[in-house]
Amino acid sequence: MKKKNLSIKEIAQLSNVSVATVSRVINERGGFSDETRKKVLKVINETGYEANNIAKSLRMSKSYSIGIIVPDIGNFFFADIVQKIEELLFERNYATIICNTARSSSKEKAYLKMLESKMIDGLIVISGAEQFELENINSDFPLICIDRMPKNPESTIFISSNHYQGAFEATELLLSKGCKNPCVALHRKTSSASRERQKGFKDALKKNNITYNEKSNLLYLPAEKSDNKISVIKKFLKNNPDIDGIFAVNDNIALVLLDILPELGKNIPEDIKLIGFDNTAGAHYCKPKLSSVKQNTSKIAKRTVDSLLDIINGRRDQVNKYQLEPVQLILRESTD
Repeated sequence: MKKKNLSIKEIAQLSNVSVATVSRVINERGGFSDETRKKVLKVINETGYEANNIAKSLRMSKSYSIGIIVPDIGNFFFADIVQKIEELLFERNYATIICNTARSSSKEKAYLKMLESKMIDGLIVISGAEQFELENINSDFPLICIDRMPKNPESTIFISSNHYQGAFEATELLLSKGCKNPCVALHRKTSSASRERQKGFKDALKKNNITYNEKSNLLYLPAEKSDNKISVIKKFLKNNPDIDGIFAVNDNIALVLLDILPELGKNIPEDIKLIGFDNTAGAHYCKPKLSSVKQNTSKIAKRTVDSLLDIINGRRDQVNKYQLEPVQLILRESTD
């Protein structure tokens, strides 16, 4: 039913709603149900209706563009969530400018400055820094932080998976499977997410009357590009021969352990049970298949887009400042 140059009045008639409702849907002003939004957008898509975005931008002082800062676009979790955010924003007639910082603080600052000059309507930040500050950004500017807590959280909307819950439940799973001496594996460079995961691990031990000892319950792995992982793991196991379970704070670390432990004479899951975090694609295809903690990226993406557009459209007081999305344990062969 492709028909060119329809008026907003005709869109309203085809949608069986008022002209005002169509206008609110197009301009994301609220005051309509999700069912109404879908109905109007369906008519718009089917008829090929195109709003004059240049005129609309000038009239409403909007660019209809959103900046997204991401630390590593090659990372499964980050790539997945950014893709879903982009799709949701595109459905709402917003373009995205995606900036990959490669976990560089200087690059992150440069991108923030660049985005400021682009007159974006809002910003979504997943920082790669251990601790980060959003300097020179007005507290009223529409901004969402995902997964990484900034130094100044009081002026920021924060949306994240419940990392603490995931780690706590993953550790309790190891203990329920008979592990007596589990450890947590992570890199020395941490984020607020990995710190929450480490805290969940410690609290699960405490609940089960196991005293946490950094020498025996904490395995620091070298940075990803380092080639001395085998020697570090070998030394740790020599000093802690009773280790029988490992919670890896992400699947990348878990997959490294899955590869190296058999070389050191440790079979998984017979000698050491192993669980990761993120439920990456590799978790299903490795041998043995890796148990992991799954983050609900679809719901995090929707929370992010809905919250950001609410702020852009003057509904900041309706947005919760601190939003946690529950996670789910996915059990496979590495913990059987």
